[in-house]
Amino acid sequence: MHTIDKYFQFTERGTNLRTEVIAGFTTFMTMAYIIFVNPGILSAAGVPFPAAATATALGAALMSICMGLVANRPLALASGMGLNAVVTFSVIGFQQANVPWQVGMSVIFVEGIIILVLVLTGLREAVMNAIPLNLKRAIGVGIGLFITTIGLNEGGFIRPAPITLVALGDFTQPYVWVSIIGLLAILMFMALKVKGDILWGILVATVAALILGITKLPTAVTAAPDFSGFFAPFHSVDGGLALFQIFTPVLLMAVFAIMLTDFFDTMGTVVAVGEQAGFVDKDGRVPGIRNILAVDSVAAMTGGLFGASSITTYIESAAGVAEGGRTGFTSVVTGLLFAVGVFFAPIIAMVGGGYIIGNDVQYLLMTGSGFAVPEGSFFVYPITAGALIVVGFLMMRTVREIPWTDFEESFPAFLTLVGIPLTYNISYGIGFGFISYTLIKLFHGKAKDVHPFMYVVSVAFAITFILPWLESLVK
Repeated sequence: MHTIDKYFQFTERGTNLRTEVIAGFTTFMTMAYIIFVNPGILSAAGVPFPAAATATALGAALMSICMGLVANRPLALASGMGLNAVVTFSVIGFQQANVPWQVGMSVIFVEGIIILVLVLTGLREAVMNAIPLNLKRAIGVGIGLFITTIGLNEGGFIRPAPITLVALGDFTQPYVWVSIIGLLAILMFMALKVKGDILWGILVATVAALILGITKLPTAVTAAPDFSGFFAPFHSVDGGLALFQIFTPVLLMAVFAIMLTDFFDTMGTVVAVGEQAGFVDKDGRVPGIRNILAVDSVAAMTGGLFGASSITTYIESAAGVAEGGRTGFTSVVTGLLFAVGVFFAPIIAMVGGGYIIGNDVQYLLMTGSGFAVPEGSFFVYPITAGALIVVGFLMMRTVREIPWTDFEESFPAFLTLVGIPLTYNISYGIGFGFISYTLIKLFHGKAKDVHPFMYVVSVAFAITFILPWLESLVK
């Protein structure tokens, strides 16, 4: 016990083994859905579902443990939502219409290598340190709003709408009742100052889901892992190595776009979770950031290598931090649970599974086969929705530190914090903030106040926003 305390610095960071274990469980429960959703999305492009499920769970396990041991921060990793959809529907193409899935994974693998080179040369850290403090604060708040939006959507409190974008959900549905019960349980446990309030709330929601028939006890306990998708970039495809087939204009542009998204998604997540955990200094810098970024870069490579899409640092890590997680032991616990998930996926499906809600379709997501998402439908994960809403609230605190009377600082911050949830993409919101900050400084004759990296990154974001048009020119 003393060795663990000393290695992970429990005493210095004001935590203990029990708190870190609870935090690790909480983070895992808010992330467990990825074991089933990621394979479902990737299978639409031809990736074998069982292979993708094994790769997703094992990749998350390995990289979360690495983050805990190498960087000693409560940051868990798994295949990134959003990035997996880009790989499936933009890079590979639905039902392999464009390129084989192994070539799509090669794009992710190469993107991870490039980001790792940027980390090892110090460039990624330098870019992160060049970002103005108030933009970093806005990123944290924006991610808090993003997490809350995800929670409201996954809980069924809101639903997609064609004209107004969102509308009030259907509160007559049992899955919404589960979300409400889970949220109220967390609020009650917080009011009573019960240790592990978020985790207990998720467990209460699980019981409610079982009673209301939203989830069900598994028919099997274990599921055999499938490693057939591993080393996808080195599979032979159409008579050649998949890795060597990415050198086309469209796929190289995809490498650039995914790299930029991966680069700034992680940066935003680290800043936001770091603010909440208290390991961001007064200048907005994260001590030991190079180790964090190095692990995250290797994770992207690993995702492509395993056939799991890009593995990245998860914003749901904030749930564990909200439970008191302050060290890498939180991530180690989360990783070990993902490792268990490789073999016990049916049990985890009871908590991590969800529904696809559509006009005439409503069915439980289970393991074993791929699925097509009907047009106009959306996912709900009611058991963990309340936890995400509360975590989003806890991340709003730094909004008061943004100088709202200073237009040059506050307007880019404003675009960042609304852009992240409204585009449903951390990087796009950051891009809005970067471009507006740079332009406003130029308009005010303060070009020298902008770090050179800000100019470079702003141009890179501008290129990303018009990338579909550029791709159309080279096709």
